[in-house]
Amino acid sequence: MKHTFFLRKPKGEKETLILFSCYFKNEQKQFVYSTRESILPIHWDFENKKPKNKGKNISIDQKRITNILNKYTDEFYTFHSRCELSKTEFTSQLLKEYLDTTFNNFRLTQTSFFEVYDQFTEEKVKRKEWKHSTIKRYKNIKNLLQEFEKVKKYKLTFSKINNAFYTEFIDFCYEYKDHYTNTFNRNLGLFKTFMFWALKKEYTYNNKFVDFKKPKRVLTREEALSFDDIKKLYKFSCEDKKLNKIKDIFIFQCLTGMRYGELKRVNKRTINSNGCVVLKEEKDSTKPTREVPLMSISNSILEKYNYELPLISNQKQNDYIKDILKEAGFTNDVEYTRTKGVEQKTFIKPFYERISTHTARRTFITIMRNKGIADKTIMSISGHKDLKTFNMYHQVDNKAKIDAVKSVFEKF
Repeated sequence: MKHTFFLRKPKGEKETLILFSCYFKNEQKQFVYSTRESILPIHWDFENKKPKNKGKNISIDQKRITNILNKYTDEFYTFHSRCELSKTEFTSQLLKEYLDTTFNNFRLTQTSFFEVYDQFTEEKVKRKEWKHSTIKRYKNIKNLLQEFEKVKKYKLTFSKINNAFYTEFIDFCYEYKDHYTNTFNRNLGLFKTFMFWALKKEYTYNNKFVDFKKPKRVLTREEALSFDDIKKLYKFSCEDKKLNKIKDIFIFQCLTGMRYGELKRVNKRTINSNGCVVLKEEKDSTKPTREVPLMSISNSILEKYNYELPLISNQKQNDYIKDILKEAGFTNDVEYTRTKGVEQKTFIKPFYERISTHTARRTFITIMRNKGIADKTIMSISGHKDLKTFNMYHQVDNKAKIDAVKSVFEKF
């Protein structure tokens, strides 16, 4: 397919726009596009359809304008080839959108960018492709991007998603929002998922975001209770009856490895004849139903509440668990690190402040592993399919390290 350049007013004495043109035979349409470059007609080579590069009448901008026109030619053939390779029909509208994006010949408003984002989330929700937790994450990303616009005074358009945006977004997340590497890794991944969708749906042809590198996730030390810790906590009685209920739920989690969100599905009907809680995976519907064995203490906790655990919100449960462990004497200081890019900071907090509902699940996996139970068996109970993710839950405590070294070297 051929193209050409011509002047809007070739016979005038003033500077006139240089126009790009090609013919779409299937559409029976002459496509004309402004290069936004101007030149005096006396500086134009009408025979070769480019700025003169010989003789007296050579424009002082001849080299710059020629380079820009060559860029239009290169992008025209690049996009034409891309359409052929992807078996996409090469149309005048697609060419216009591609040139608009490539040469920034338009200004998308903030509403335009976020309208597309809203279409993205609406499509995923209507197609039932996302869980409630995923919907919440993408709402948070939208809020994050809108806050980024205000703080950085960087109006978001698809054409401005480039290296400059990437740099400012990193600085915004790390410095202004005080996010750490793992949070930034997750958020950038969600943002890139949206951008890939927009690219596929042809809302943009700007693919510079593909080169935005997610930092590697950092394995952060998280706390887990030991077997003796669970026994100590189980025997401890809180003065407040409400806290005793919360303690029971936490103990139940430690003994089953269940997520806090899964506890609401536990009742008499979900317990089979083998004494196991039968759970359908909530996070990933492709995973098979799993059985979580109950033992005497976990059974007694269920019987105590007539098989309906007295649940409160996850956030409040986290707050109260800290209060319980503080009251029970889990006040020793623990050290942990947080990473931002290549920077690493060390923090010290009391043990109880590092505990949440998720600690119970980590505790279950850690104790089972330290007792030599096969990973495959533990994963069939916890519902993990990915060994890499599963390994992140295992926290080797000091007793396990000491026992391991003694078992090898004690008789030396």
